Amino acid sequence: MLDRASTFADPEIVQLLKSRFIAVAIDQAYHRRQQDAEGEFYRKIAGQGPRHDFQKTTQGLYLTTASGKLLGFNNNRGGDRIKALMKKALEQFQPPAATVIEPGQVDSRYNAPLPEGAMVVRVQAKILGGYEPTTDRWRKIYQDSLSRDNLWVTRAEYEGLVSGQLLPGLQRRIVRFHLIDNTRGEPQMWKAEEITSLDLSLEKGLLSGTVHLETASGNRGYQANLLGHIEHKDGKITRFDLVAHGQFWGHCTYTPGAPEGKFPLAVSFTLADGSDIADGVPPKGSRGWLRGYLQPQ
Repeated sequence: MLDRASTFADPEIVQLLKSRFIAVAIDQAYHRRQQDAEGEFYRKIAGQGPRHDFQKTTQGLYLTTASGKLLGFNNNRGGDRIKALMKKALEQFQPPAATVIEPGQVDSRYNAPLPEGAMVVRVQAKILGGYEPTTDRWRKIYQDSLSRDNLWVTRAEYEGLVSGQLLPGLQRRIVRFHLIDNTRGEPQMWKAEEITSLDLSLEKGLLSGTVHLETASGNRGYQANLLGHIEHKDGKITRFDLVAHGQFWGHCTYTPGAPEGKFPLAVSFTLADGSDIADGVPPKGSRGWLRGYLQPQ
């Protein structure tokens, strides 16, 4: 989020990426573990940088040739620093005689395809208030941030929606993996036992209800109302719009800096149309255990 609102909001960097580089975004937690050609190529690149222990994070920005020669690395943000790194890499660059990498068999543990017949729904969350006023640039970016994720709806659930049913698995997936505060980083997903109450219904295309999520210790929770509209024509869903709005409290290890006490959090869901490349990214909640995401308890 910080990079998106700072480094990658710099017009010169955007233009350089479009004209002089091929931009690739990956999940390093997967790629450093993948036992396939893609994983090997990534480890070849990352192994030349300072983060070459593949048992730990290798997060960062890498500039490399098509043959895998590292030209630059940085894990900081800020337009001026990254621009300097990019320009230095271009000065060093000499077109290599790169050998085509045969893809071979893909490590299925880290490549979750969209299930056949499934539907993608874009999910975004935003904190609507509660932060203390600040003049700090980076803190302000966090306070204004808008998260981005995808919800996968299985074929059976899709068919259920068309017939006017909101299947239990879809209800649990929405609340456990998507009613989260991921506006500052990667939070923990809700456990099944942390669903204190869940009451959702679908009546003539109107989806409504309430949810109460809370940890056993009470240090994190969310109480929200949900309201949405689902429309279909000739057996095809043409609209899926849903908003959850309520009071959230607490934070996780990797989402520090939440407002004190309870604060308003809204989560929106809208049907993806495939026009955004991010529509193809697997849901965060599926990371490491796709079956647990698709078949939530």
